[in-house]
Amino acid sequence: MDSFDRIEDYAIIGDTHSVGLINKCGSLDWLCLPRFDSAAIFAKLLGGTNNGYFKIAPSDPDFTATRSYLEDTLVLETVFKTSTGSFKLTDFMPIFDESPRVVRIVKGLSGKVKVRLELAFRFDYGNTIPWVISREGHLTAAAGPEAVSFYSDVSFHGENFTTIADFEIQEGNTVPFQIIYHPSFRKSPKPTDAIYELRETETYWKNWISSCNYTGSYLEPVKRSLLTLKALTYYPTGGIVAAPTTSLPETLGGSRNWDYRYCWLRDASLTLESLLKAGFAEEALSFRDWLLRAVAGDAQKIQIMYGPGGERRLTEFEIDWLQGYENSKPVRIGNAASGQFQLDVYGELMSAFHIARTCGLKDNYTVWDLQQLLVNFVENSWSKPDDGIWEVRGQKRHFTHSKVMAWVAIDRAIKAVEQFGLSGDLVKWKKLRDAIKKEVLDQGWSEKKQAFTQSFGSDKLDASVLLIATNGFLDPTDDRILKTVQAIKNELLVNGFVLRYQVDDDGKVDGLSGREGAFLACSFWLVDALSLCNRKNEAEELFNSLLTIRNDVGLLSEEYDSILNRQVGNFPQAFSHISLVNSAFYLEDFDSRKQTEYQTSLREKIKTFAGKEINQSWIHKNYVKKQKI
Repeated sequence: MDSFDRIEDYAIIGDTHSVGLINKCGSLDWLCLPRFDSAAIFAKLLGGTNNGYFKIAPSDPDFTATRSYLEDTLVLETVFKTSTGSFKLTDFMPIFDESPRVVRIVKGLSGKVKVRLELAFRFDYGNTIPWVISREGHLTAAAGPEAVSFYSDVSFHGENFTTIADFEIQEGNTVPFQIIYHPSFRKSPKPTDAIYELRETETYWKNWISSCNYTGSYLEPVKRSLLTLKALTYYPTGGIVAAPTTSLPETLGGSRNWDYRYCWLRDASLTLESLLKAGFAEEALSFRDWLLRAVAGDAQKIQIMYGPGGERRLTEFEIDWLQGYENSKPVRIGNAASGQFQLDVYGELMSAFHIARTCGLKDNYTVWDLQQLLVNFVENSWSKPDDGIWEVRGQKRHFTHSKVMAWVAIDRAIKAVEQFGLSGDLVKWKKLRDAIKKEVLDQGWSEKKQAFTQSFGSDKLDASVLLIATNGFLDPTDDRILKTVQAIKNELLVNGFVLRYQVDDDGKVDGLSGREGAFLACSFWLVDALSLCNRKNEAEELFNSLLTIRNDVGLLSEEYDSILNRQVGNFPQAFSHISLVNSAFYLEDFDSRKQTEYQTSLREKIKTFAGKEINQSWIHKNYVKKQKI
């Protein structure tokens, strides 16, 4: 049976269409092409070597390996040292407009090292062994509509449906490899100059991150989180996937395994907030427009998540030929939670559109029309129970967070009228806003717990109520907020990490059995709440402890298992990195003067972007144009 690397032993490469995961020993174990949600061509991450991988490492297993990203890029460098010498493996995915590709470059650093390459293409999540046609320096693997071409400067041969190459690298020599994905009915694309591609890819990422306007004490983790967020953005549409993986377990060996290669509305306002604060106006506008297209139509049929292109049919099924990461079954493709009713997403959308408008992103003609439909829906549906932010697969309830977000939806509509002169029924909306707030204060607050609780009439705590401190429902220094924050610290802060809620083995809380790790975004929400409650020392202490669990290249998964001291859940997780960025800004203690300066700077950037001067779009398009030369 194949052994598994720890989740945090992986790094990513990406091309703003998809992401590949590479372990510390130079094995590319997960890659879906041409999109995040396409079927994997390498699926060893969830199975074994027979399910597809691409490894380049010293032939002698007695080696050491260290890795890092080229500064401010998504270009990964791994240095292998052996008793006879050392070499560097450089991995990246060039930004593309037609054919996605992976480039791997081996460069000798000292002495001579024997190197072994192992390449096993397996289509359909490791289920299909393709037909391979080999030519000098080139092979093509094809099955059905898919094909991948492999180009090599060294001799290779086949063993047990795996391509093998054994070669020697010495100081100063360079050997490139490329795999290129393409439709099987088209001719194999030609390889490009690997060194040129490396230089251009490095320039692309450095130019992109140069727009970051964060200058605080946590610059390195903020920039790495933003680069990760960009890597998880599907450039053609602006949608941002929650993670590039499926079924990495929330508990090792458990069944809480979900497909996260989709775009959640739950993350909308926090995503826009992080992008705009950091100065990325085009990404924010693209994501805002993706939201508009994705939810267009009947407000009653809004889903909680969509595909990267805005797809709505995300049918969930299980595949039995993969054993699951560390035997965590089932492996799921698709996500049935897309059909749930989550009241909070309406507040997320309204808040996101308000943030965009406040920061100067110009409305297109449909924004306010859509918002009014959302308000009408909330008006008629806010009193109904829902499935909640955590997509529980149990009974619908009156979740406190959901009701607060219904309040946010109406509040942001009122602000749109009062601050931007848009049309709306202020009298009716203000009455509705007051009614929702009264209901939350009356039924969401527990005198026994002295805290806002998970749902009306319950004494169970839920980390989502921490967001009350940041969304304007109450002043952050309100006594009820202060007591809620303390209650969360007392009951949900376990070994330094905040649980979403307390689970039970019989599934009564969320319809699922077994425990889970600490959802990392919740720990960052506690940082935010502590910052706003004027408990900055505690906030900084928690934030710094969270930074220590990032892996060696600065990446975070969805959750952390503080018992096993391991990252768990899908990886890397956009929500974790979004929350890190927002918390870093909260810790900056923006006073009114700094906030005004920030808003002025951001508006100037947006004007530049709107004026079609050099911007991120230009960077991307100019890069792709160069590729064709």
